Amino acid sequence: MPAPYWIEPYSNNYDFPDVRLALKEPDGLLAIGGDLSTGRLLSAYRSGIFPWYSEGQPLLWWSPDPRFVLLPEKLKISRSLRKTINSQRFKVTVNHNFEKVIRACMSVPRLNQEGTWITGDMINAYIDLHQQGFAHSVECWYEDHLVGGLYGICIGEVFFGESMFSKMTDASKVAFVHFVNFLQRSNIKLIDCQVYTAHLESLGARLIPRDDFIQLLDVLCEQKSNLASRSISLTKEK
Repeated sequence: MPAPYWIEPYSNNYDFPDVRLALKEPDGLLAIGGDLSTGRLLSAYRSGIFPWYSEGQPLLWWSPDPRFVLLPEKLKISRSLRKTINSQRFKVTVNHNFEKVIRACMSVPRLNQEGTWITGDMINAYIDLHQQGFAHSVECWYEDHLVGGLYGICIGEVFFGESMFSKMTDASKVAFVHFVNFLQRSNIKLIDCQVYTAHLESLGARLIPRDDFIQLLDVLCEQKSNLASRSISLTKEK
C-alpha cells in the first residue's frame, strides 16, 4: 500500500513507516492519523518526521526530501544584523515563557502565508513537552515587550525547530543567532529547520539529502542532551 499510511490514534505503538516511503508529491507526506501524545511526537522527531496540518484537517505527518538544516558552526551573520546585535537593543531569554511564544507563533501574521498550522491541540501537546523538558522557547524582548521568538524540540544533540515569529525588524533573527550560539555551547550538533526558507538560508541553513539527515539522527539523537530546561538569559543587561 502506498503512502500516506494510516496511524491508529491513541495506540501504544509509536512506530512510523520508513520515511523513504513518503510521497514525492506533496513532498514528504508519509502518514495520516495518530495523535499528539508525548511518546508519538518524540518517536516522530527521532525518525525525521514532524506533524503539520491545519485546523479541520486530519493529523498529517511529513518527512520531506531534501531536508533543510543548519550546523551551528556554519551560522552566518550579516554586517547589518551584527550591528543590531551589538546595539543590545534586544534582550534574549530561553524558556522564560514558552506558552506566550507558541501562541505568538500561532497568531502573528507571516508574509505570503494565510492562517496558521498551529492548532489548539498542538499548543497543548507542545506545552506538555516543555513541562517534561523536551520543548524549549526563545524569547526576544524590547522594553519588556515580547517582540520575537521561536520554539522547538531537543532530542540528544539535535534541536528540531518548529516555528518563529517577529513583531519588529530582526527580532527573530537576533533571537535565533543568540540561541544558535547557546546551542553550540550546549554541544548541540544539528538544527533541523524542516523546509526551505530564504530567511534561514541567509543565516546559513542548507538542504541535505533526507538519507544523510536520518543517518545524523541515528547518531546524534542517541547522545545525552546538555540543553538546560530552566529559564536562562542569553544577553547582558545594559
